[in-house]
Amino acid sequence: MKSNQQIILTYRSIPNLETCNATSSHIDISDFKHQPNFKPKISNNGFACISMLGKKETKEFEPTTSQFLKHPLALVALVPRDVALFAAGAIAGAAAKTFTAPLDRIKLLMQTHGVRVGQESAKKAMGFFEAITVIGKDEGIKGYWKGNLPQVIRVIPYSAVQLFAYETYKKLFRGKDDELSVWGRLAAGACAGMTSTFVTYPLDVLRLRLAVEPGYRTMSQVALSMLREEGFTAFYNGLGPSLIGIAPYIAVNFCIFDLVKKSLPEKYQKRPETSFVTALVSATIATLTCYPLDTIRRQMQMRGTPYNTVLDAFAGILERDGWIGLYRGFVPNALKNLPNSSIRLTTFDSVKSLVAASEKEFQRIVEENRKEAKAS
Repeated sequence: MKSNQQIILTYRSIPNLETCNATSSHIDISDFKHQPNFKPKISNNGFACISMLGKKETKEFEPTTSQFLKHPLALVALVPRDVALFAAGAIAGAAAKTFTAPLDRIKLLMQTHGVRVGQESAKKAMGFFEAITVIGKDEGIKGYWKGNLPQVIRVIPYSAVQLFAYETYKKLFRGKDDELSVWGRLAAGACAGMTSTFVTYPLDVLRLRLAVEPGYRTMSQVALSMLREEGFTAFYNGLGPSLIGIAPYIAVNFCIFDLVKKSLPEKYQKRPETSFVTALVSATIATLTCYPLDTIRRQMQMRGTPYNTVLDAFAGILERDGWIGLYRGFVPNALKNLPNSSIRLTTFDSVKSLVAASEKEFQRIVEENRKEAKAS
């Protein structure tokens, strides 16, 4: 039997229909071509749905080069969907991080100031405008992007894995009716956030050390110093609060984004501005909820940190700075995260729509070619 002329026999469950064990051998497509009244034999009088995949036939009607030039959107359909979505997440993450890098550097200095200056001056906090001035005075314009390269290197796999994993986990958590509940969306977001964090966490630690500790110029210098002086486990300092912090953040962020968009009229759902505004709302709520865990994580990542556990860090920050200490650096973080999240989700959403449109355009051209061939 020729592989490109094989029939795929698919059985589907139908509500309120008694099931039976139906079996059938492979069927050659030539039986259908030469015998119009041919019917496959299925035991036990079972119900079957037959789907014929004529790959060779479809290949014959694929768009030509001239058709691709006239309809370039169809070219996107040649890229596997998963590859396109993975690449979209990577590009969106890198662009968003580079755009907001100065605010991220300011936030890190504000968050870690107490640990860096020592216990005697720990109560003296660094303000937003003070951090801007210090960076500009000591390091110049380039200082605002210090540590951005490892951040971009980290965010490419981080963003790609996170967004791609979210789509994968959503399929996993769908119920029997193929619907995704609110709890299913939250679980998918939490798992996606933890997966991407665990995979890229060492790069996040390197980025922090490069951004706030003097004397280092490259990632390799930081990595070698950490291996010599602190050991491999230093690359995972603060992983616990990172996982605890990112799980609810991504869960709330992605879940609200999906639900708000789903509740809007269909004509607005696919618009980029709708995605942008929806992402702003979801990111704001998620940031307010989960920011204290991010502060705890950063202080546990520092060299010479006095904290061994999340509870130690929580109590220590409260004792030294009070509740406001848990939200130190919140303003630049909010200014950074809100456009960051909006850019990422909007880009990812737009690419998903682009991929769907390209597949539709590709199939339209194939159908036109098939009709023309049949007419001739």
